[in-house]
Amino acid sequence: MKRRKHVTALLLVMTLVVTSLLAGCKKNDTANTSSEATTTPTVEATTPEPTKEATPEPTEAATAEPQDAATVAASLPREETLYFSGQQWGAINDYNPFSSNSNNWWIEQNDDARTMVYETLFMFNQNDGKLYGLLADSYEQKDKEFTVKLKPAAKWSDGTPVTADDVAYTFDAHKRLQTAQGTQFAPYIDSVKAVDPQTVVFTASSENYNPLKVLEVFPKVFIVNKAQMSKLEADNGNDADKIKTAKNENLIASGPYKPYYDDETKVVVVRDDNYWGQDASMWGKLPAPKYLAHNIFIDNNAGAVAFEKGEVDVSQQFMSEVWKMWENGKPVSTYLDDAPYYACVTLPTAIFNVEKPGLDQAAVRKALAMATDYEQIATTAMSGYTPLMSDVPPALMNPTAPERALIDEAQLKDLQWKGKQIDEAKALLDKAGIKDTDGDGFREYKGKKIAFTVQCPSGWTDWNSALEMVAAAGQAIGLDVTTLWTTAAEWTTNRLTGNFDVIMNSYPGASISNPWTRCYQTMYTTPAKEGQNADWNFGRYSNKEADKIIDQIPTVTDQAKLKELYTELNKIYLTDVPAFALMYRPGLFHTVNESVWTGFPQADDGSNVPPTVLTDGYGIAGLYNLTLVK
Repeated sequence: MKRRKHVTALLLVMTLVVTSLLAGCKKNDTANTSSEATTTPTVEATTPEPTKEATPEPTEAATAEPQDAATVAASLPREETLYFSGQQWGAINDYNPFSSNSNNWWIEQNDDARTMVYETLFMFNQNDGKLYGLLADSYEQKDKEFTVKLKPAAKWSDGTPVTADDVAYTFDAHKRLQTAQGTQFAPYIDSVKAVDPQTVVFTASSENYNPLKVLEVFPKVFIVNKAQMSKLEADNGNDADKIKTAKNENLIASGPYKPYYDDETKVVVVRDDNYWGQDASMWGKLPAPKYLAHNIFIDNNAGAVAFEKGEVDVSQQFMSEVWKMWENGKPVSTYLDDAPYYACVTLPTAIFNVEKPGLDQAAVRKALAMATDYEQIATTAMSGYTPLMSDVPPALMNPTAPERALIDEAQLKDLQWKGKQIDEAKALLDKAGIKDTDGDGFREYKGKKIAFTVQCPSGWTDWNSALEMVAAAGQAIGLDVTTLWTTAAEWTTNRLTGNFDVIMNSYPGASISNPWTRCYQTMYTTPAKEGQNADWNFGRYSNKEADKIIDQIPTVTDQAKLKELYTELNKIYLTDVPAFALMYRPGLFHTVNESVWTGFPQADDGSNVPPTVLTDGYGIAGLYNLTLVK
């Protein structure tokens, strides 16, 4: 923690004035698996231990006469406000968890949802791969039934209890209204029923039995207040389209914060001092900041400037050479003290269209993966914010300990590539009979030169840079590889329809259903024909043995067997190479400025709070450990 000790001295001499700055992909996981059910009781979710530090005493500003929200929001008390950047880039559309068009930074329901206002049953922690109780205490699985016990202390912001009826209504409404969330979990969950006020039973689908996809909803889907949202439905004539576009300003939620103010320059939520989480069964106290505020910046540069000045406390945006900030005396830190500075959980990947001549040859695909210079990608495309392939060898798994523990690295060693292996890649192609027979410098397959493009959207600079290095690697081993930059819309269409040779895409990062979901999306046979949209496996790779393993994994609870299956699946991946990751990328760029607040989570602090910028999943636990700089 040397950096923390170094910056503490600097903080004693710093005072700040806050300025308000004017403003300026979820893939469909639908599976088609069919596996026999097993009776497998799950482990109860971990309960977070209440922290002992007291919430800061209210300041004079907090106890003064009430003012209207706009007046307060114009000049929030700095010692009561935690400022964010990189998660909101325009005025918010709504406060509606059923929304079809929400861009609200505190309403994201990704693999681990943001639980400042609405809450989920559990929270996911990417550090250990576990679920931690939030509205729920525990769950137990027996055959296809998942019995969830709610926390007796859980309350809505209007003081009424959170009940199993609320939970059952939430999932029924998502299905009925065909929301984005509902269409994702509907194939896997047959029913959600209240047994008593604090017990709810999720029944998994028999046709698409997949326990991982049931567990996935626990930390992902916000539980809503049945009475309030039923009224919203009625007020909109029970019209699904109108309900999904309603603003829902009079929301009732259960989280530690509630909406306070928003306009085109900032979004603010204020602490609910009656929050139920003060109960000993949960956090045991309130989060430290009274306000969470997100200024809306015109671009990354404006956000970075404000962050370096200390006007932003927590940033989720790419800032190159971040280490220069603390080298220049700024009280800035990242989750890791040294490179790669951030916890990397996603795998931006080059996907081969295996139906294209030449690319239907595994030797060509693997040779390109072997020849690519990953170290150069790490330094130029990612500013060093990624571990090297030499440190974390290629696999379908991300670099986190829970995922890497699921494979036998020793068994995969001889199949893995290190990068920049030009001579070895050439030898592999030669052995496969793919040679330059006409002397033009490029290799042929069945008499035709192997020429193809690698594509991604223009302006995605890190991806553009990475693919330029892939093209250079291809040229170095006799493959005529060139880059192709498209619009984001064209890239999306091309990816779905298979209109590409090699295309870049980012597969899911850390979640309770990963690495299974990533393996599924990368390798499971898609029914899509040429020109049809593929919702997964965009390169149209097909392997019956891989499909069999992917079908089996969700039903297995024995860790030794699970490791055996994932190892075998990775052998197929490393041999056939339907795709290859170009880098490991942070799920969130967790960077903090300790000019005003301190106590932010770091990898070596013993708190086990993940680097999800104090908003996502178990990362919200970090809000309870903050203290003001003295």
